Formats: sequence, C-alpha cells, structure tokens
Amino acid sequence: MESTPETFVVVLTTHTYGGETLGRLPDGRAVFVPFALPGEAVRVRLVEEKKRYARAELVEVLTAAPERITPICTHFTACGGCHYQHLSYENQLFAKTKILKDQLERIGGIESPPVKPIIPSPIQFHYRNNIQFHLSKQGGLGFHRWRSKDVLAIKECHLPEETLNSLWPKLDFEQGTDLLKIGLRLGENEDVMLTLESEDPEPPEFMVEDLPISVVFLGPEDVHVLAGDSYVCIDMLNRSFRVSAGSFFQVNTPMAAAMVEHVLSNLDLSQSDTVIDAYAGVGLFSAFLAPKVKRLVAIENSPWACNDFVHNLDDFDNVELYHARVEDILSNLVVDPKVILVDPPRAGLERGTIDSILAMNPELLVYVSCDPATLARDARRLVKGGYFLASTTPFDLFPQTYHIEGISFWHKQSR
Repeated sequence: MESTPETFVVVLTTHTYGGETLGRLPDGRAVFVPFALPGEAVRVRLVEEKKRYARAELVEVLTAAPERITPICTHFTACGGCHYQHLSYENQLFAKTKILKDQLERIGGIESPPVKPIIPSPIQFHYRNNIQFHLSKQGGLGFHRWRSKDVLAIKECHLPEETLNSLWPKLDFEQGTDLLKIGLRLGENEDVMLTLESEDPEPPEFMVEDLPISVVFLGPEDVHVLAGDSYVCIDMLNRSFRVSAGSFFQVNTPMAAAMVEHVLSNLDLSQSDTVIDAYAGVGLFSAFLAPKVKRLVAIENSPWACNDFVHNLDDFDNVELYHARVEDILSNLVVDPKVILVDPPRAGLERGTIDSILAMNPELLVYVSCDPATLARDARRLVKGGYFLASTTPFDLFPQTYHIEGISFWHKQSR
C-alpha cells in the first residue's frame, strides 16, 4: 500500500461536517476525502492544496470499514446530491450525532453539550416532497457533480417521493434551454407543481406529455402561471398549508411534523404570553403556536412566503406579520416575548439579530438550525450573552446526505 508520486495512501479517522472524512497526509496536513469512512485505508489524489490542509478525491478503497455497504444509485460518487449511501442508516445517524456534538464543543465552546438522541426519518429513500434539477448542456435533467457546477444528467434518483420520481423522466427540454432550475413539488391529493426558473423573461418551450400538473415560470421580473395554480397545499398535522412556487417548505413531510410536535411538547405557554416567530416562512410553526398564546409576532422577508402565511393563518386574530428582514425589524419591535423562535437559513443569525434577541431578554430561545457549524458559532455568542443550552435534538430530515437539522432550547442563566 505504498504511495505513488500522483497519489497518497491515507488511513482515515473521523467524519467531518460536509460529507468528507478526515485523515493525515505524510507531511502531517489534514486531508478531507469524500465517499470514504473512518478506519479505511484509501488511495487518494489531491484536488486542492492549502498550507495546513488539502482536499482529495477517492481513487481506491484499500481496506474497507465494516460499516461500508453497497450504494443503491448508479450515480453515487459522481453526483453531489448524496454523501452517505455507502454507510448503513444506523451509522449515518451515529455519524451525524457525533458531528453535531463536535461542532458544539469545538466551535461553540460548550463542554459536553446536551445532545439528545437523533430522531430518525421513518423512510430513508423517496422522502423528498420537493426536488430541484439543473439542465446539462444536452438538455438532460440532472444535479451538480461533487464540488462542481458541472451538471451530471441522471437516469435515476432515489430521494424524491414516488409520485415525483415517476414524473420527472417524462419532462423533455430542448438542448440549449436557458433555465437555472427546474423544480417539482408534491402536494395533497398527488397534486404536483412544476417550477421553471430563468433569467430570460420568456418562458421556454417544453413538453410535459399532457400531464395534469401546475406549471409556474419564475422569470427575472415576472411570474407566469402556465398551467393550473401557482401553489400546492401540503397537509401537516391535520392542517393544510398553501405553499407557493417561490416559498420554502421542509422537504421531508413526516419529519417536519415531528419537529413541530417536538417544539410544542417543550414549551409551557399560556394565553397571556407573547411569542416571536422569526424567519416564519409560510407559517409552519406559527400556525400551531398561535392558538396557545395571546400574541404571535411573525417576521418573514420572502413576499411569496408572506402571502402564503397570510392565507395559512387567516383564521387567527392574534397574529401579526412583518414583511421584512429579521435583522432589520427585530431591533425596532416594542415587544416583551416569553419565547423567541428562530429558523434561519444556513448562514445562521446575523450578529445584530443576536444582539436584538439578547436585548429582548426572552425566557426561552428556540433555535431551529439547518447547519451545525453556524449553530455552534451562534452558540458561543448566546452563552456570552447570558443563555445556556438546555438541550439540542438532531432530526434526520435528509437521509443519505450530510445535512443535519436540529432544534435547540436556550434558557436564561439564573443570576
């Protein structure tokens, strides 16, 4: 197992956030290798070199870990969509829990963080109610290759729900069609919405074989409903949510319901309380919090999501919505909240947002995170501001990928 001038033999040790596994090069630098596992001896070729670390592509597995399994997708390792198909699901959960703990310890500075057992997805494949494709140069639907903007045209994908998986191969686009993204979203009663996003103001020509679906074109300035409706409805805990073409909604419906139930079960609310729901989206959490409190204040910047929010919470008189960036509005609110719930994008919380939260001094902060690295960064600021982490629970919304969703509860430290 000797190295050659073009390659190196490395023994890998640790899963890292981002889907790679850590090892050491002969010169002592850390090297990050995708599609490999701790304990494996692998042959790698460097693709990126820095002074203190390098990234490599996997050339050959010389000694396989016992946890390694055979991926079910022929595109695995070429496509960048999945990262853990070579790892059994039980060990995927173990790896994600360990990564979350490591991020909170190493970046967040929290000793022995109170990480609860991860909540597994009831299904490990065909769980996505929403999928986004790109077009290859030949006009084929596909995904970006690993760490590349090149598009790999695909013949199969095992992540979309079965209805979407039976539909996308029927879509036909001409070579050279100028589309940034092609999206499919599944709603109630098998309703499907196709979204076409482009910088060209003119909708493209395409065929859907007379399929009974809604089609929405998202141009640079205007939105065109080409067929059906501009939204689908998604049922969540016996409540229907309208989700428009430009709105975000969690892609794993059963796990989104589990997250809502987890938040509700950990809150002690009364009809005298005020709650702030920041990054409120279409109202997923607000719809279940509103009946329990006197006043719910929601903040959302997306015009699509705001319109959906108004529709989805129309039956509540105690809800107010601010269409603005959270960092712009939070500092100007005259509110005394018992609880603030934040569900930010991957970038986490702006420094000014954290300052505003600390100034409001809520009894409890609920932090819904989709990125453990930014959660850990924000954790350090929250601890410095007088809060402690009571618990964090990871949720596996994205089996076969490195993504980790988590819900953390932060309490004021007693003086």
